[in-house]
Amino acid sequence: MAGVSQLPAERSLFTRPWPIASSHYKMTDQYMSYRDQQVIWHPYTQNHWGQYSIGISYAEGSYIFDDEGNRYIDAISSWWVNLHGHCHPFMIKSVLEQMTRIDHVIFAGFTHEPAVQLAEKILAVLPRNQSKVFFSDDGSTAVEVGVKMAIQYWVNKGIPKKKILAWKNSYHGDTFGSMSLSGRGPFNAAFNPYLFEVEFLEIPKNVHEVQNLVQNLSDDFAAFIFEPLIQGASGMRMYKADVLNQIITACKSRGILTIADEVMTGFGRTGKLFAMDYVIEKPDIICLSKGLTGGMLPMGLTTCTEEIFEAFQGEDTLKSFFHGHSYTANPLACTAALASLELLLRRSTQESIARIENQHKKFILKLGTHPRLLSIQSLGTILAMEWKVKGGTSYFSDLRDKLYQYFLSEGILLRPLGNILYIMPPYCISTEDLEFIYERIMDALEKF
Repeated sequence: MAGVSQLPAERSLFTRPWPIASSHYKMTDQYMSYRDQQVIWHPYTQNHWGQYSIGISYAEGSYIFDDEGNRYIDAISSWWVNLHGHCHPFMIKSVLEQMTRIDHVIFAGFTHEPAVQLAEKILAVLPRNQSKVFFSDDGSTAVEVGVKMAIQYWVNKGIPKKKILAWKNSYHGDTFGSMSLSGRGPFNAAFNPYLFEVEFLEIPKNVHEVQNLVQNLSDDFAAFIFEPLIQGASGMRMYKADVLNQIITACKSRGILTIADEVMTGFGRTGKLFAMDYVIEKPDIICLSKGLTGGMLPMGLTTCTEEIFEAFQGEDTLKSFFHGHSYTANPLACTAALASLELLLRRSTQESIARIENQHKKFILKLGTHPRLLSIQSLGTILAMEWKVKGGTSYFSDLRDKLYQYFLSEGILLRPLGNILYIMPPYCISTEDLEFIYERIMDALEKF
């Protein structure tokens, strides 16, 4: 079996991708894929079909390599987490140095320099109304923390507000609280009897619809949670900043706390550092994860205003926020986040983000109105296109599997959301690789 270290010299990191080796599907215990199938339960996977997971043995920059030596362009940043490319030397060096000082320490009653520095630096780039940082483990738990903060805020103030608002078709995570906040559908149908009640709103298309929606808002809602400007997992649905701004303004006028789920949109994905940078009104609570550590280690953050923090202070111990995780503020993850943030703020990274954004726009203009597409749009480094399929848009469209396998065969990792194909690359992706992806998309439009 060829390992990456055995690749011929001419197969450099900058050559075009190679086809996928068929041996991934051989039933033999010498392959990682076969061994994996015997012992591992993968996420979002129907194991009954006996599909093999591709064994990855090496990753660098915007590429991942399997145990056959095949190379794939990671065009979705490995589920949106990888900002600067795999195994970035600066991030590795930073985390290795931290490992010689503190690996992990309890964060209740203790603190450490990486956590303090990260909180300081994150607050410096977030909207100015954000005052405190709460650490957790991932995007779903960051959202759980945010909603618990909002609910207990009103409990601590002695005001009976329990109802939550969210956008229809939203996605906020897979733990029970975040599932409750997400649109109801096949993925959480088994748990519906256990989810708390949420009122879901259609995203208004224009100012007139916003005004109608605002008139029906009551002040007995505790909070409104939203994915700013783009709903990710439900199909990369994009909406206007002025619509969101007016909704937040209306919520504030009625005493409804606002929670921005920036788990996907944060750290440059939308072209600005945060999606909320497009909006005049700022949220009370912000949830962060995914790109936070540049894809190196798991971590979530929830930030809030000083007003929310103060509602938990006082002589009454029961007003405390009783929430925590074993690996809260892990020093290694904090260090990875600090290194990632430093890279993100460099001029070269900001120029790369702008380059990707411009390339997406040029591709959209080049593609024009294509008969196979219902829509194509971009926001920052995210490009999404909806393919026409029988039966309408669906996450379970069989087009998903056809496109997924096709792009893998071309050496590109793209993971369509049903009939919606999207690109969300690491910022280090080359102009040539992006053009190669666009070319393969053009080919796919003729094939499928």
